[in-house]
Amino acid sequence: MRVADDLLDLRRDLHRHPEPAWREFYTTARLVDELEKRPLDDLYVGPEVLADERRGVPDEDELDAWLARARDAGAREDVLDRLAGGYTGLVAVLEQGPGPTVGVRVDIDALPITEADDPSHRPAADGFRSENEGFMHACGHDAHATVGVGVVDAILESDFSGTLKVFFQPSEETVSGGEPMAKGGHLDDVDYLLALHVGLDHPTGEVVAGVDGFLAVRHFRAEFSGASAHAGGHPERGRNAVQAMAAAIQNLYSIPRHHDGATRVNAGLVGGGTASNIVPEEAFIEGEVRGETTDLMEYMDDHAQRILRTAAEMHDCEVSVTGGGRAPSAESDTVLAALVGAVAETTPGVDSVLDTDSLGGSEDATYLMRHVQERGGLASYVCVGTDHPGGHHTPTFDVDEETIGIAIDVLSTAVERIGEQRPGE
Repeated sequence: MRVADDLLDLRRDLHRHPEPAWREFYTTARLVDELEKRPLDDLYVGPEVLADERRGVPDEDELDAWLARARDAGAREDVLDRLAGGYTGLVAVLEQGPGPTVGVRVDIDALPITEADDPSHRPAADGFRSENEGFMHACGHDAHATVGVGVVDAILESDFSGTLKVFFQPSEETVSGGEPMAKGGHLDDVDYLLALHVGLDHPTGEVVAGVDGFLAVRHFRAEFSGASAHAGGHPERGRNAVQAMAAAIQNLYSIPRHHDGATRVNAGLVGGGTASNIVPEEAFIEGEVRGETTDLMEYMDDHAQRILRTAAEMHDCEVSVTGGGRAPSAESDTVLAALVGAVAETTPGVDSVLDTDSLGGSEDATYLMRHVQERGGLASYVCVGTDHPGGHHTPTFDVDEETIGIAIDVLSTAVERIGEQRPGE
């Protein structure tokens, strides 16, 4: 499928204006602009699509700064007003007669990465490099959002009978948007859900019909507090928060592996202290635990919480631990994945189809998948490969725009086929 010019323009505009979790103000407003051109039955925005159980929402000053940035970039004021407080994201609904309700989930947030500006980097060469310096669509979510709009277009022109819902989810990169969107109510009547990702080390022309191997994940922030003192004159009067932090880090990595499956722990961001001659009274760790299953993740979390507490006690400090984003494990339903695979086999531009592959990471689409599955529906996580320089989450990442057309074809045809066959019934 040749990608329509307006969709290419949309993808490049979104790429120019990347926004991180809960700050996708311009992105949401731009998608509202685009979708309002289509004859939708409903378009729900911001707080209308999210349960009020969000994690990791920035403070008011940070949100206001990003709102101002979106406003300066030309985002509509009436839409921005609806997104106050960081309630970003939207759900588009198209009703086309009796039949199943099919959901398509795409994500819309970006990453805190400075984009390459070398002429060999196509967005830089072609004039759509990030204008929000220090932030970048380095994982393809600009393409995902564009595919979501393209699926709406394709279904509008199809014979599909049923209801299509496209979920434009915020805050995937911090695994904190999937849970409130899953609990927002719009997923309750979805019979089938297709979640999308491009790339994932698969080349353009390759499709994975049902990705598995999601690691359950939980983020945390541990803040250690002690007491300052002169490091040379009276070190005994201090209570060293950095020592507590260091002890915690060392012991986090000593959590025993588990025979039931893979487990992970990482202290990804650490800091503390104020000067070399002051016993540090404050320190912090931002980290995560993961597991091949939700139970394994919770096993790691239980150990991590104990270690954080005891490390603080060892050095006569206190620790406050708060939770960040989280996501459970999930599995794609083989019946639905088989339908996607059969569609991909006959899609122009697709030359290789894999039944399944392991993600080897975490994704909060699992919340949406499990929400549908627990209500008797089917879900599959679909990967549409893309050739890209560098890897995901790097300054040189880019999407082969041919992938957008392939993804629209695969997903929209799968939606049509679901309406005809109703797999699993």
